[in-house]
Amino acid sequence: MSGNQGMALENSTKLFSLQGKVALVTGATSGIGHRQAIALSEAGATVIAAGRNQQRLDALMEALPGPGVAVKCDLGSADLSSAFEHALKSTDGVDILCNTAGVNLREPAEQITPESWQQTIYLNLTVPFFLARELVPLMRARGGGKVINIASLQSERAFPNSAAYGASKGGVAQLTRAMAEAWSADGIGCNAIGPGFFPTALTAKVFDDPVVAAKNASQTAIGRNGELRDLDGITVFLASSASDYITGQIIYVDGGFTAK
Repeated sequence: MSGNQGMALENSTKLFSLQGKVALVTGATSGIGHRQAIALSEAGATVIAAGRNQQRLDALMEALPGPGVAVKCDLGSADLSSAFEHALKSTDGVDILCNTAGVNLREPAEQITPESWQQTIYLNLTVPFFLARELVPLMRARGGGKVINIASLQSERAFPNSAAYGASKGGVAQLTRAMAEAWSADGIGCNAIGPGFFPTALTAKVFDDPVVAAKNASQTAIGRNGELRDLDGITVFLASSASDYITGQIIYVDGGFTAK
């Protein structure tokens, strides 16, 4: 390998490095959030992991290859202006926010109550905005940052028993664009990952039915459902300087489900 080739490879690798960065991941004790926390840590970030289950948080701290801070909180009732105050002081700020916590109650339209509707909208849509707004000044102080929201196939199309969830995830797509319009000029990139069907606690009912799981796999261009490791690359990419000129985008990681 020539010297120029070696330098190009080194520079390319640095684009994806998160050394010296701090990432806050909500919903970090299971599913996509858990996987994101590990992927960001492997890329060099210090991870602030938020979740409701202390045992799972403790297990995640042991699994992280790098430094981490656990924050036990219920985002459905937490004061977002103070929930992460101690953790953020200990890390001297934050560079990356993964708004990954969410809920899907899978209620038929006739069974949705104002309370269950509000619960879904609040956790999936309201919390991501207000938490990001709390952290934006800290990102500005560190020269910029990244916000990564979690959209859904339901940001684009309807599924049964998911009116509230679909409404919230349609909102996440537009919220991501609005965040980008508001904050990108300050060096804060705002994008969303739209996962296809991945095995998580939220999709357990889908994967527990092999017929439904096989049908979903057949609707992808690749021919299989997602594995959580398939989200590692896009998470690190959107968190790193490699994506500095990408903002306001919803990137579907769905095996071609939305393309077919």
